Amino acid sequence: MSKKLFLSSPDMGGNELKYIEEVFKSNYIAPLGEYVDKFEDSIKKYTGIKNALAVVNATSALHLALRVLEVGEGDDVLASTFTFIGSVSAILYQNANPVFIDSDEKSWNLSPKLLENYLSSCSKKPKALVLTHLYGMSADIEKIAQICKNYGVYLIEDSAESLGATYNNKHTGTFGDFGVYSFNGNKILTTSGGGMLVSNNKEWIEKAFFYATQAKEPYVHYEHKEYGYNYRMSNVLSAIGVAQMEVIEQRVSKKREIFGWYKEFLEDIDEVEFMPELPNSFGNRWLSALTFEKTSYIKVMENLNKIDVESRPLWKPMHMQPLFKNAKTFLDGTSEKLYNKGLCLASSTTMSKSDVEMICKNIRKTLDV
Repeated sequence: MSKKLFLSSPDMGGNELKYIEEVFKSNYIAPLGEYVDKFEDSIKKYTGIKNALAVVNATSALHLALRVLEVGEGDDVLASTFTFIGSVSAILYQNANPVFIDSDEKSWNLSPKLLENYLSSCSKKPKALVLTHLYGMSADIEKIAQICKNYGVYLIEDSAESLGATYNNKHTGTFGDFGVYSFNGNKILTTSGGGMLVSNNKEWIEKAFFYATQAKEPYVHYEHKEYGYNYRMSNVLSAIGVAQMEVIEQRVSKKREIFGWYKEFLEDIDEVEFMPELPNSFGNRWLSALTFEKTSYIKVMENLNKIDVESRPLWKPMHMQPLFKNAKTFLDGTSEKLYNKGLCLASSTTMSKSDVEMICKNIRKTLDV
């Protein structure tokens, strides 16, 4: 092979350098400047959310959301167990207690049934839920949002992986009290590193802005009554984001096309099961994910690595991590089963159908089919 096929590599749209050059000409290369505003506006226009705040990464956005909602020491915060640790680290930043809820097989995302069962039986009411939309696929978000409303639990959508995904034509990240998007180097759009906090509550976003800019009081000198953070995105990275947002629809379309190619070449294999898509939902298929019923995913991964193709196991559930060995859980085994059988395949938007066909031939050889 002449090139390595990465899991999800950056893909520039064309105007990134042009906009960065404009930033350098203006000399606004700090966390100030017109492209920060433009990037926030592009997210608001695309998703339909009323307010957006560009920050350094999605974890900082989650941290700000929890801080604004006054989650603090001793509070319980529900979270998807089947996720990346960045989804739950901010809970620890606030000295709160994560409570992990398992997935369902219909979506691989957090189970509304388990969520309701936990809330109806728990002795201590959680303050919030951090819900992950896994691998760019929408959770059963309307049910989950209604359950949170019924029990008075704040809903924070971790949509880090799911920009462009919708449920009933409404964007993930816009159902809850807060939503979070990521622009890390491997996401469907990238600013090399960055995130966005969104909400329809203007006062909350204004408070998040206050915390994200060192909690400076409105005086000519530096006056502080509270502590804050240096969390704002720079004008340079925002310029990249503006250019990336110009091609978001093409990126979503290409990710879904890649998934379609994998299905075309592998769906006849009995032991292969792809990550499902809920009725009335539209995922961005950030990563094409599947499970193997009989063959070890490690064997598949090792053989792909030999031909310079990157793949990765599904997320190891948070309740299985040593860090969270003493955390509260509400489980039925779904996420552990998926983790033990699953793999994410190379899904870069620069890939061709022949790339996917070559990968699938290697997988078929490994499975001996």
